[in-house]
Amino acid sequence: MTDLSKPYDVVVVGGGNAALCAAMTAAEAGAKVLVLEGAPKPYRGGNSRHTRNFRCMHRGPLSVLTDTYDEDEYYDDLLKVTGGKTDERLARLAIRTSEECLPWMQDHGVHFQPSLSGTLSLSRTNAFFLGGGKSLVNAYYRTAERLGVEVLYEAQVTHVQLDGSRVTSVEFTHADESHRLEPKALIIASGGFQGDLDWLARAWGPAAKNFLVRGTPYNRGVVLRDLLDQGAESVGDPTQCHAVAIDGRAPKFDGGIVTRLDCVPFSIVVNKEARRFYDEGEDVWPKRYAIWGRLVAGQPDQIAYSIIDSKALELFMPSVFPPVKADSIEDLAAALELPPGALRETVDAFNAACRDGAFHPTELDGLATEGLNPAKTNWARPISEPPFYGYSLRPGVTFTYLGLKVDETARVQAADGPIENLWAAGETMAGSILGQGYLAGFGMTIGTVFGRIAGREAASYVN
Repeated sequence: MTDLSKPYDVVVVGGGNAALCAAMTAAEAGAKVLVLEGAPKPYRGGNSRHTRNFRCMHRGPLSVLTDTYDEDEYYDDLLKVTGGKTDERLARLAIRTSEECLPWMQDHGVHFQPSLSGTLSLSRTNAFFLGGGKSLVNAYYRTAERLGVEVLYEAQVTHVQLDGSRVTSVEFTHADESHRLEPKALIIASGGFQGDLDWLARAWGPAAKNFLVRGTPYNRGVVLRDLLDQGAESVGDPTQCHAVAIDGRAPKFDGGIVTRLDCVPFSIVVNKEARRFYDEGEDVWPKRYAIWGRLVAGQPDQIAYSIIDSKALELFMPSVFPPVKADSIEDLAAALELPPGALRETVDAFNAACRDGAFHPTELDGLATEGLNPAKTNWARPISEPPFYGYSLRPGVTFTYLGLKVDETARVQAADGPIENLWAAGETMAGSILGQGYLAGFGMTIGTVFGRIAGREAASYVN
């Protein structure tokens, strides 16, 4: 039973990967730690529940990772998806430190497994969790408990009091009562604001009302807004986020990884007018999948459709929902409520632009269309073998990039300097590194690296 009358050295706001890495690290350094998790216990863990893997630098085979993946290649991959919008110091810190994180994760209860079919392109770069993100979260909670970390669930933080350059208290509600604590150090790891649809709409406009939130509904940005209003420095663009194309039949909130659709590279994607609007084969999916949420968001009614034939059906990880199936393109269009004549015309034009060549589904194969705009630059094969299949796509927001500005020690910054006893980790500061775009598994890298840094620095401060 948590005794809120006793003093705590470090309070951690949030209950996902970054928060737990911070809590465990601080506890191992001798600090008395309390975690305030806003979600009920069955939904603890934030977006970390829905993760699958951790992107990791390594200078040789490491655990389940093959070959090598050095700092410069990792950073180049990040530059490609962010368009250079990143803080190089913080990005390289996250990348370099990731190598030591993997064995640390194993020491704290996480188990890894080799890449499965459909994820082989990641076998060198990403280590997959055995049992997925839920298993990682549960392992960390077990380890945290053994280390003496206390956890309070359904603890909604309402206010962090700043007095000059110091945090003096944190206020929260629990079991219909208000509470106030005065920790020596505070770590914010409570994610972005994607759970607040009104805030999303203010940033994006009315189109955001059609977005789905594939992540946790408990990240509403309450603490983020509170601290920004008190002068904490912000980082990141409120219209930038990790948004992927997910199955249009997914729930409004918390659909998670199983609603993601990986069929795009082997398909054509059309809008509600049955017209293509972007190169589906631009790069391997782990590097480009996160652009498709924004692409779909820019289409009429924020919806699109991925069209494949029978020879592509087994090339990607399936979604939780089966595709719509038909024996002809016209019947598929009718089932998807698309104009049949327009879809027939689009498919015929695409098929006519395809050329002979070697098809390699796990690597860039250069099998491109010719004379088509937009082109498809890899994996362009005619959609010609019935039955035909289609998925509806909608933007699925995982987390937003507007956050708290931090330095290399994860300390939160204000206009006149650092806030001396306030740190941030995970999605709530990821906008420092992710100016736009996303790289598969990199959110877990940022959370793990900066969670450990924040826990170490906070414990050092109170000691």
